[in-house]
Amino acid sequence: MRMCAVTRQVAPIDELIRFVVAPTGEVIADLKRKLPGRGLWVSASHKAVAESVRRHQFGKGFKRDVKVSPTLAADTEKLLIRSAIEALAMAAKAGQAVSGFTKVESALAQRQAVALIHAADGAADGIRKLDAIARQNAGNSADSPEFPVVDVLTSEQLDLALGRSNVIHAALLAGAASKTFLSRSQILVRYRMADDGKTAGHAAKTD
Repeated sequence: MRMCAVTRQVAPIDELIRFVVAPTGEVIADLKRKLPGRGLWVSASHKAVAESVRRHQFGKGFKRDVKVSPTLAADTEKLLIRSAIEALAMAAKAGQAVSGFTKVESALAQRQAVALIHAADGAADGIRKLDAIARQNAGNSADSPEFPVVDVLTSEQLDLALGRSNVIHAALLAGAASKTFLSRSQILVRYRMADDGKTAGHAAKTD
């Protein structure tokens, strides 16, 4: 558990982002929580990070002069996207991801899929068809917590992760790499969409 520098509320570390000061004096996001030095925690929310910049919370929290980019909130989202892309690439390398409508449909029909992935800019018709197959064959609602449906990445970003062109649909198969991708996707969703009640945390905590 840590305290958010903006909302001043306590939350699990999976719901916050750790920021550190680079040797250059610039504040950067430490998504893996492994960078050395004192850390400042902020709710995993675009709004919270932007508010930290506006309120000059990083200088106050680190008790020193720091360089804070005015685009830190957007830059942090880009890092989260990159992290999700890397995790999906690792899942594919481990044989835990398949792509293409037919392969995804087959994985669902055989109940091998543990999650569906749709491109954020994918056509609604194909998405509806696969979601219906998931509901019918996976024994769960396609939008239930038991069967995640992920749409945080664009087709271009899915292409990059899976090493092929025009990826609109994919499915995750069981495995550790798949779990990592789902976890990182969840953080990205929270960052983009979390409201004050969900991201609320209690005072800056450093370590």
